[in-house]
This record gives sequence, structure tokens and C-alpha cells, in this order.
Amino acid sequence: MKLGVMTVLLGARPADEAFRYLSSLKVQTVEIGTGGYPGTRHLNPAEFLADSGAAAAYMEMLKRYNLEISALSTHYNHVHPQKEIAEKAHNDFINTCKVAQKLGVDTVVSFSGCPGDHPGAKYSNWVTCSWPDDFQKILEYQWNEVLIPYWQSAVKEAANYGVTRIALEMHPGFCVYNPSSLLKLRNAVGEAIGANFDPSHLFWQQIKPSEAVKALKGAIYHFHAKDTKLDMANIHVNGVLDTGHYGNVLERSWVFRTVGYGHDYLEWKEIISALAAAGYDRSISIEHEDSLMSVSEGLEKAVSFLKQVIIEEKPGGMWWA
Repeated sequence: MKLGVMTVLLGARPADEAFRYLSSLKVQTVEIGTGGYPGTRHLNPAEFLADSGAAAAYMEMLKRYNLEISALSTHYNHVHPQKEIAEKAHNDFINTCKVAQKLGVDTVVSFSGCPGDHPGAKYSNWVTCSWPDDFQKILEYQWNEVLIPYWQSAVKEAANYGVTRIALEMHPGFCVYNPSSLLKLRNAVGEAIGANFDPSHLFWQQIKPSEAVKALKGAIYHFHAKDTKLDMANIHVNGVLDTGHYGNVLERSWVFRTVGYGHDYLEWKEIISALAAAGYDRSISIEHEDSLMSVSEGLEKAVSFLKQVIIEEKPGGMWWA
């Protein structure tokens, strides 16, 4: 495995400066935002694709700082009920695939998206329970009429540009939010669909990430290193479904934290060990969304923490067996 960073957190710095800083921290891979929520600060597909020399220049910059690209990221809602939003998400996705082809990248990270509850809807409708029966009808519409057809088509388009690994982040608010929903879409669409495994979104759902890794063996295409702190006092009163502002740290049931500030070394060693046992040997990409720490402090503490838990070398023979 290699230590990586999703560079969106360094959006205040140009790419060259951000990469130089990451190199000084001994980071090995970078995950670059190319559209959607991650933005285009470190690689703008419109500018990149219009410049015939952009790919060579970008690769040279990465080489200068001993960095590799783990994935390109364009998280957004591809199946939003408002046509203009869905079209932007899809265009960002396809342009990202075109960029990926020029840079020799096979993995694109995104969200599954979430449709509305009927063709005339204006906003997404994330279903969180099975009853009353209306919710089953909504799910049938969302999955069979919108989500599966969209990704069946998108996977074929992506393959035209050499993108064979579409890593969907399991994120509440979207149709794919846990292992069973990820596997449901993968089974319907094909093996091009896999997971961008982010434990932070699983922790607060009371999912144990190391067990989820085992359930997704062979279907994990990328990994985000981000933690979540659970406030059990608030959970015991209001449960884990929390729509309060992330900045209200003392009032929320959970908040995102830098790795190590939500769960200890043992938990993260179990996650990394499960990844190794499941055959995952790609990037461990830090995503920093800790409201209690600055960018530099949160990132540097995450780097230091993960260096203690990442398994870098292949095990070799079992000489004791």
C-alpha cells in the first residue's frame, strides 16, 4: 500500500506548490479533484484537454516530486432530478475519464447519486426505511428506472477512455451508502463498479469497517483515510441520523475527524490488515475534513499516524508454517 492524499484540502495552493509540500511529507500518491464537489483547482479538465502538451507537463511535475496519481475524483449527483445538475455531473465525469486516459489513470472516484422520487421531482429523496410501502415504490423507481440504466451507460462510456475502475464512495444521502447497496449496483452493472472505501461514513452508521472490507473483497478500488468521532451521549438521546451543522461539534451525534482522533491505532490496524487480507494494495488516500484542526495540522498528524499502520511490503513466504 502507498500513502496518499486527496489534494482538495490544499486548494489554496497551486498544484506545483501543493505537490512539493506533499513530497516533503513523504507522501507517495495524490488523488486529484477534476470536477463536481472536489472542484478543479489542481487540474481543470477544460484547460487540460485543450492543451496538447498538458499531459506531459503534468506527468513531469509529478515525477519531479516522486508522486503518482491514485485516482481522479469528481464526486457529484449523476442522477439528480434537475436535468442541468445531472448533465453537469455527467459531463464532469466524462471529461475526467478523458483526462484519465491521457494520464494513464484507470480509476475515477465519484458518488452513485440519488434520484428524486418520481420523474417530476425537483430534489433527491434518500430512502432510509422500508415502511410505509411508498418507500418501496420510490426505491423501485430510483434503482430500476434511473440509477442502474445510468451507470450501465456510463460504464460503457468510461471504458472507451480506459477507465475500468469506477470507485463509488458509500455515502449516506445517495443510493449507494453501505456494502449491500454497493454490491447491488455492482451486480446489476458489472465489475467496473467498485467502492471508494471511506470508513468515516461507515463508522456513524455503526458499521465496523474491517468487517465491511471483508464483505467487499475484490470490489474495493480506492480508499479514503478519514475518521469519525461518535458522541455517545448525543447518540443515546437522538440516534445517529443527524442533520445539524458540522460546526456544532458539541451538539452533533458524530463529527468527522483526522485519523486517530475518532478511533485508535488498533481500529485502524484492523482496517489496514483487513484490506491486505482482501488483496487491496493501492493507495490509502487521506481526506481531511476535521473542523477542529487546520489543514496543515490535520494533514500532518494523519500522515504521521498512518505511517505507523500502513502495510507497505508484501509478506513473502510463511517460513514458520
